[in-house]
Amino acid sequence: MRRREIILLFGAAVALPARARQPTTPIVGYLGLESLQTYASRLAAFRQGLAEAGFMEERNLVVMFRWAEGHYDRLPALAKELVDQRVSVLAAPGGAPVALAAKSATTTIPIVFEMGGDPVSLGVVDSLSRPGGNLTGVSSLSVEVSRKRLELLHEVLPDAGVVAVVANPTSPTAAAQLRNLQIAAETIGVQIQILQASNEAELRALFTDIPRMQVGGFVFTSDPYFANRSNTLADLALRHRVPVITQSRDFPLAGGLMSYGGDFTQSHRNAGIYVGRILKGEKPADLPVQLVTKVELFINLQAAAALDISFPPTLMISADQVIE
Repeated sequence: MRRREIILLFGAAVALPARARQPTTPIVGYLGLESLQTYASRLAAFRQGLAEAGFMEERNLVVMFRWAEGHYDRLPALAKELVDQRVSVLAAPGGAPVALAAKSATTTIPIVFEMGGDPVSLGVVDSLSRPGGNLTGVSSLSVEVSRKRLELLHEVLPDAGVVAVVANPTSPTAAAQLRNLQIAAETIGVQIQILQASNEAELRALFTDIPRMQVGGFVFTSDPYFANRSNTLADLALRHRVPVITQSRDFPLAGGLMSYGGDFTQSHRNAGIYVGRILKGEKPADLPVQLVTKVELFINLQAAAALDISFPPTLMISADQVIE
């Protein structure tokens, strides 16, 4: 064999394994309930968590997005699309509907969820300390504190004998929340009128029906659909002059009266950290579900003035943020 041929063969033998050893950029599939614009603040927190774990887009990570635009029924097909792309990790931040859709799509690809409810009672994981299977994630207290919203509104409106409770009938946590709210209503001595809404037309109809219903105010149950429509809800509440409390700080920041719920910034950041840890080799079954125990109370004094409402001093003191 000629000397030139020997050199070429040797070079090829060395080069091929070298190319095979080059690391591939991991792909994270992000299953989003809403849109990129709606999830901007939550996505920023998620990316912060990824960065703390050592991963940044356009450097050592690719994030592939699928957005459901607020339609829960689209989630299973979108989850399957991401699974078919063989992503390294499937991120499912955005509530129980997203987590359940992700779980139904794969039993092998690691999944990191973020939700406001109890993932054990919903059948997402076996236990908080030992999730088992291919899922782990972060849970806040937004669902569990729905009854506290009724109690807070009652403090602000002690003479309101009837309060409307709004639930999303498509939510997997709606029934449990309504049971807890009914118990709370009996305890504090108010009546609740249960209303339902799962789209914008139904939301708007709730407010136009206020004169007929004769309710003192609205308590919105914990649901991603409501949380992601804080601007719309704030506009409707002020236009129709009705006191409203929701789960998301975005509501009073947009001009609504008050909110009480888990800190979504912290929960999405922690979800990003977990995705990074799994990309580094840890297994979901070995990562206990994190509980975000911080619950925030935001109140808006401008909205209160417009509604001719005064906040009790105890609420003003305990609020995490008072919007002047």
